[in-house]
Amino acid sequence: MIGIIDYGVGNLFSVKNALDYLEINSEITDSPEKLTNYSALILPGVGSFKEGMSMLKEQGFQDIIRERVKAGVPLLGICLGMQLLFTEGEEGDAERNATPGLALIDGRITKFPQDVMVPHVGWNQVNISNSHPVFDHIDGEYFYFVHSYRAELDQLSEDVLIGQTSYYESFPSIVGQDNILGVQFHPEKSSHAGLSILKVFGGMMG
Repeated sequence: MIGIIDYGVGNLFSVKNALDYLEINSEITDSPEKLTNYSALILPGVGSFKEGMSMLKEQGFQDIIRERVKAGVPLLGICLGMQLLFTEGEEGDAERNATPGLALIDGRITKFPQDVMVPHVGWNQVNISNSHPVFDHIDGEYFYFVHSYRAELDQLSEDVLIGQTSYYESFPSIVGQDNILGVQFHPEKSSHAGLSILKVFGGMMG
């Protein structure tokens, strides 16, 4: 069963509905203790990096997510959930101008440049940079995005970058490292291509 992490910031029910449509067993949980019950995890989210990390900490999810990932449980971060996988985000502490993230993937989340219209909203193309069994079938497909921040491409290890998207500049739209995956777009709102990603991810449960 897939556990959908409810930390008060997210598009929980659209993800749950998509998994139900695919007949993949899943459950929304706001209990950190229950994460040990699931064979895969999804970390959804919309909003700011600072708020997201604050809510994860307040509800006790930060350490258990790291523990489950270390134990080999597949984790998929969606939109803000993907960004929280990184070392730090630009929003937050005024002195450091950064908020520490889960630090499961090395890199930094920053806002698009000032001359770029934000948020980046709508359908855009994803081009696969590195082969991955969950994403090989979606090269060149279009997905639904809503975000103003992105992972810095030049700060990301080449072997972590799975897919890129162009919006005034190229930015990482899919990342992956071992059992950790992240997508900047919303697969649950991206029609057949998005559902196909969730279907393959669901198959990782074993």
